[in-house]
Amino acid sequence: MKKNILLIAFVCITTTSIAQIHEIGIMAGGSNYIGDIGSEYYINPNSFMGGVIYKWNVNPRISYRGTFAFTQLKADDANATNQERLNRGINFKNSLKELAIGLEFNYFEYNLDDFRKTNTPYLLAEIAAFNYKTIVSGTDESNYEYETNTSFAIPFGVGYKTKLFGDFAIALELKARYTFVDDLDFNNDKIDSLKFGNPNSNDWYIFSGFNLVYTFGRPPCYSTPY
Repeated sequence: MKKNILLIAFVCITTTSIAQIHEIGIMAGGSNYIGDIGSEYYINPNSFMGGVIYKWNVNPRISYRGTFAFTQLKADDANATNQERLNRGINFKNSLKELAIGLEFNYFEYNLDDFRKTNTPYLLAEIAAFNYKTIVSGTDESNYEYETNTSFAIPFGVGYKTKLFGDFAIALELKARYTFVDDLDFNNDKIDSLKFGNPNSNDWYIFSGFNLVYTFGRPPCYSTPY
């Protein structure tokens, strides 16, 4: 009997270590840019942002996550509260695609099979690569030459997730990205018509929205009878 109990415990531990919970789903919401053009509000979604998300739940508190997202960043000085920007009257649109990986830390233990643990706030931190368009030459809009550039960002944010029904869960999420570039808005100090703003301040962009995920791959020993 004792040997059987030890064997079951060993199988549970081994199974949990090699077959964790997986989550896959979609992201949808709004994005906004923070930089030298347009509104000065930090959370001001003005463009659709969508994508897909995958999570590997190492344990009830920590998850690895990967996301792919796309959006069109845009801003217009007509929406600013700063009089200098209102007088300047610049606007832009720039398509962006992002691939990110990182960690998610649950404030409480999270387990869809246990009714006591089906919701929690969480923190997240990632590293991301993204591509976008830049202007490399030209004198005005009639002859600008565009190129695609790839750079990196540091996303971080907060969220709240809860069980929806069955193996489905939903999360509300707010995530900011600090970038290492200052030309998401086509700012270029080598082109006179594109010299504006603060050259020492890099651009940011924000996502605010929701994730809808399906959970699968839960090992039997991880489950509870609830």
